[in-house]
Amino acid sequence: MTTRRAFLVALALLSVGGCAGMPSKEPLQVAVADFESLPGEGMEIRLLVRLRIQNPNPSPISYSGTYVEFDVLDRTFASGVSSEAGTVPAFGETVIGVPVTVSVLRMVRQVVGMLDGAPVDRIRYSMTGKLQVSAFHAERFRADGEFKLPATETGPTD
Repeated sequence: MTTRRAFLVALALLSVGGCAGMPSKEPLQVAVADFESLPGEGMEIRLLVRLRIQNPNPSPISYSGTYVEFDVLDRTFASGVSSEAGTVPAFGETVIGVPVTVSVLRMVRQVVGMLDGAPVDRIRYSMTGKLQVSAFHAERFRADGEFKLPATETGPTD
C-alpha cells in the first residue's frame, strides 16, 4: 500500500471514529414559568415573560440573547427580544425574563377569531424562540401549552 493510500485510509477511519465519538445533543426544554405586566405605550400591551430553560446535556450553554414568539390560534400574538446574557448549567436550569409586546390590533383580531359562540375556558399557544450562543449559532426551542382563563360566575341574577 502506498503512503498516500495509507494516509487516506487512516484519515477516513479517524473521521468515522470522530463522528461516532461525538455525543448527541439533546434539545433544550423551555416552558413559561410566569409573566407580569409591564408599562406599554399607545396601542400595545407589554409583558415580562419568564422562561424556565432546562439543559439536559453534560456541558453548559452560554448565551448572549433571546428571541421568543407566541402564536395563538395559529397567528402571531406576541414577540420579544432580550440581550440578557448568561449560562444554563450542564444538567441544570435557569429562569430568564424576556419582555414581549402584544399589539392591541393583534389582540382584537384574536378575540374576534374566538367569538364563534362556544365558551372559551383555555387558550392554547405555541411558543418558538432561540438562545443566541455565538455569532453564528442559536439553540432553537419550541413549546406548546395552554393558559386557563379565570372562571366567570354564571349564577342566578336577582
